[in-house]
Amino acid sequence: MKNEMIAKVLKKYRKNNKLTVNEVAELLNERSLTVATKTIYGWESGQAQPDADTLLVLCEIYNIDDILGTFGYSDKKQFHITNHERELIEKYRQHPELQDAVDKLLS
Repeated sequence: MKNEMIAKVLKKYRKNNKLTVNEVAELLNERSLTVATKTIYGWESGQAQPDADTLLVLCEIYNIDDILGTFGYSDKKQFHITNHERELIEKYRQHPELQDAVDKLLS
């Protein structure tokens, strides 16, 4: 099923990340996905859509964390975290031996 939001979102996030279509093609190529610039233009104009694997890589390149919500598949309220909160979560995940203690402290 075609999602009309995909084209708009891809173009918006590419521009938000200050990337050109050529740069996106290069970044995809670095990840072993050879894509012509005209294909990316096609995705952004809605003439075509990337396959699921490519879409996930684009989300990674564009720093899209809430994939379903960003593309309109979630009715959940957007949940935003600060950079400091993100750092805390990453540190929490890096130390599984401390997670029980942190959980008890926060309970």
